[in-house]
Amino acid sequence: MKLKPTLRLQDAERIVDVALTEGRKADLLPLTVIVLDAGGKIIATKSEDGSGIMRFDIAMGKAWGALGMGISSRLIRDRLSKRPTFVNSLGAASGGRFVPVPGGVLIEDSEGFTIGAVGISGDTSEKDEYCAIVGVKAAGLFSEPSEVDPEWQKSSLSDKDH
Repeated sequence: MKLKPTLRLQDAERIVDVALTEGRKADLLPLTVIVLDAGGKIIATKSEDGSGIMRFDIAMGKAWGALGMGISSRLIRDRLSKRPTFVNSLGAASGGRFVPVPGGVLIEDSEGFTIGAVGISGDTSEKDEYCAIVGVKAAGLFSEPSEVDPEWQKSSLSDKDH
């Protein structure tokens, strides 16, 4: 039997590697990146030295949630921010695999078909998402959302920055 993959390993690896490179360029905290195909199967993943042990699960939840809902995790957050009961229901229905914060980006082909998702965790959600979008575009594919949050660099995990 011959299968035609819609998301090739070399593209998934490029997404991961570029995302990590961009994270280093931006001096972000250690990242974990995961790329899933359209069926939710892991195609590629890497965790930088110093990335916390929960980061894989968070990155997976961002990517998996985006695939499951058919929209980016940023859009999920924005659309559901006033519906906490529904967000809790999605968490329960997914067995806790749903993380509705930015950093889960859909991967689309040139025809607009979703062929996978990338999830990143390690720094702020906006910075995670920035790396995901840059990685997808570097692989010659398209992302949803198509553009980064223009305020991504201003997000911070430090209390003294607020």
